[in-house]
Amino acid sequence: METTIWVLGLVVFLALAFDFINGFHDTANAIATSVSTRALTPRRAILLAAVMNFVGAMMFTGVAKTIGGSVTDPSTLDNGIEVVIVTLIAAIIWNLVTWWFGIPSSSSHALIGALAGAVLVGAGAEKVKWSGFIDIVGGLLLSPLIAFAIGYAVMTILKYIFAKRSPHNVNKGFRTVQIFTAALQAFTHGTNDAQKAMGIITFALVAAGVQDHLEVPLWVKISAATAMALGTSIGGWKIIKTMGTKIFKIEPINGFAADLSAASVIFTATLLHLPVSTTHAITSAILGVGSAKRFSAVKWGLAGRIIITWFITIPITAGLAGLLYWIIF
Repeated sequence: METTIWVLGLVVFLALAFDFINGFHDTANAIATSVSTRALTPRRAILLAAVMNFVGAMMFTGVAKTIGGSVTDPSTLDNGIEVVIVTLIAAIIWNLVTWWFGIPSSSSHALIGALAGAVLVGAGAEKVKWSGFIDIVGGLLLSPLIAFAIGYAVMTILKYIFAKRSPHNVNKGFRTVQIFTAALQAFTHGTNDAQKAMGIITFALVAAGVQDHLEVPLWVKISAATAMALGTSIGGWKIIKTMGTKIFKIEPINGFAADLSAASVIFTATLLHLPVSTTHAITSAILGVGSAKRFSAVKWGLAGRIIITWFITIPITAGLAGLLYWIIF
């Protein structure tokens, strides 16, 4: 029992470390547009994002249950704790690598890919719930397309509405409104991303026999929400620069359109208990908005590099987790 407690303690530490890194890795999702348009100062933007991330994380648990039981059934694994440990290590490594290079990759892809790879090597293909895994991956891949389409549509409508008004006055008004859409974006980020750490901790508790259900304990919710908020407060400046300035020159009306589009996709996914990539949602929304503004304004070379990272994250983290399991256990 004492050994189990120590091992569970390690799992909780790794899960909260992943959540903390997710916070500063994905800070850009909520505040890049508002900082780049000077709707908010960096300090105020990060504080707002941290608070709203915490609030969002405390309000929902459906995505956590999906993470905890859709890829595999933790109650049937004899080595569930070991699977969780290598899953988290692999996901953390990938998050840090992509953060270092300023690439807005997906923490969700990293976690799901690593979990599938760890189960595959550690327990065998028969232990992977392939239908659940495919459903999650389908949601992860479909959400960016929807965010792009919504971003394009919203920006097209705004262009039509404000076509005859002074750009200076329009952007001045939207710079104020952006404060609210940045808060909304941070809130929806918390409702979805923080639940991934909650789900993986609950997975470990079930695998260790500490509980026999996937309901998220209150202490897990508070811990994950706090770790996410603290990580957000650190800020991920390399990714903020990529998201806010390198895809195309964002003006307040564009930032409003991108934030609103991404937040709508993320929150809908949360209500459907689907884990999606907040990084993918906001990046795709920015691309959609930029395309509606002027197709040539988007730096498609950088966009292509980001998209490639999206597609390679799951196989790379799956392979890394499988290799780590083979080496460590």
